[in-house]
Amino acid sequence: MRYEIKEKIYSDANLLRFLRENSSWYKKLNRGASITEFTNAMKEKYGLRLKDKVEKIGTGMDLINAFMNVTKDE
Repeated sequence: MRYEIKEKIYSDANLLRFLRENSSWYKKLNRGASITEFTNAMKEKYGLRLKDKVEKIGTGMDLINAFMNVTKDE
């Protein structure tokens, strides 16, 4: 694995945890997969993409709205 890829992985706890949980990425990174592919896979698995964050906020808003409607009816 190239030194700059190792350095990037060891500087980010999420990347390191993802690599340890998904050992198939060792082989992919050694064979030339880009760090961008690796980072995108990590973000997708842990829900760190912008899309995931927006969905989480929307779900929270729906929950608050449902709670407000229940308390208003009482």
